[in-house]
Amino acid sequence: MVRDRRLVMSPPAALSDLLLAWYDRHARVLPWRARRGQTPDPYRVWLAEIMLQQTTVAAVGPYFRDFLAHWPTVEALAGSPLDDVLAAWAGLGYYARARNLHKCARLVVEAHDGSFPSTEAGLRALPGIGPYTAAAIAAIAFDRPAVVVDGNVERVMARLHAVAEPLPAAKPELRRLAAALAPLRRAGDYAQAVMDLGATICVPRQPRCMLCPWAGPCAARAAGAPERYPRRAPKKARPTRHGVAFLLTRRDGAIWLRRRPDNGLLGGMMEVPSTPWRVGEFNVAAARRAAPLALPWRELPGAVRHGFTHFALELKVWVARASRLPPADGAWYRREQIGALALPTLTKKLLAHATPAAD
Repeated sequence: MVRDRRLVMSPPAALSDLLLAWYDRHARVLPWRARRGQTPDPYRVWLAEIMLQQTTVAAVGPYFRDFLAHWPTVEALAGSPLDDVLAAWAGLGYYARARNLHKCARLVVEAHDGSFPSTEAGLRALPGIGPYTAAAIAAIAFDRPAVVVDGNVERVMARLHAVAEPLPAAKPELRRLAAALAPLRRAGDYAQAVMDLGATICVPRQPRCMLCPWAGPCAARAAGAPERYPRRAPKKARPTRHGVAFLLTRRDGAIWLRRRPDNGLLGGMMEVPSTPWRVGEFNVAAARRAAPLALPWRELPGAVRHGFTHFALELKVWVARASRLPPADGAWYRREQIGALALPTLTKKLLAHATPAAD
């Protein structure tokens, strides 16, 4: 559990005031963040929060600007075909977010007249919005008192209070500590201030404690070991799954691709068809049975490797020239058409690996 009891001398109101004063001077300038004195745009806040799920600020910036250029309002996004949204999202990963983004935009337009709900409960009823995202939107867009806890906030709370219990078991305690500090006044500014503190000052390695507004009451700093927090349980090793991807071409160079099911990993995205992905080496005979056509497939040297959250993937690539029509669950795409498709990174890797050899 916690703790250095010296934190008692810094009541929550004093800590939040210190942080807000720091934020007024050092807030990050972000494309989705309203300038001081401006009213936040809930559409921009929502779009940014969905994009930022499991993605860095640096990676999101260009995508956010492109989305706003294409769809400046929730009505514009709701009226766009899903394939266009998926194509614009390609490269951000976790593609269920893009599908839910589109569903959410349509529901906001159809059921809420284009206005986002202002409460956490109302926001959580929308597709793709979980507890953290609902709290963040409610606080930042509508200045509702809400407890916003992401990885940055967890790190700040763990250090401020020297929480000894490792993550993920410590999450409820860290949330309780964050809730104790969240003020009723300037809730949106405070939520962004704690995240900024974790992103720019209380960073994972070599925290800049001399610049921190909470350096005085920080128990981890007082102990001389801020980098030891938050403590983490040992990570489980990620298994490696294996399979075979089948690159099928025809005489004019077109490539046969199919769309993955809407639900599940890379849902709704275009793919090079493959065997199921299994732990352990694949069976050649089983791979031939899984091929889209019975052809003289040729295996390319090497393999394509890709990392997902819970497993690593290694795919062999087989190539063949079609001599008859493939199954109806896919379509032919010429090289010049492929660039406009919603392609996940894995598919791009497979095409890059296989296409020169298939010419």
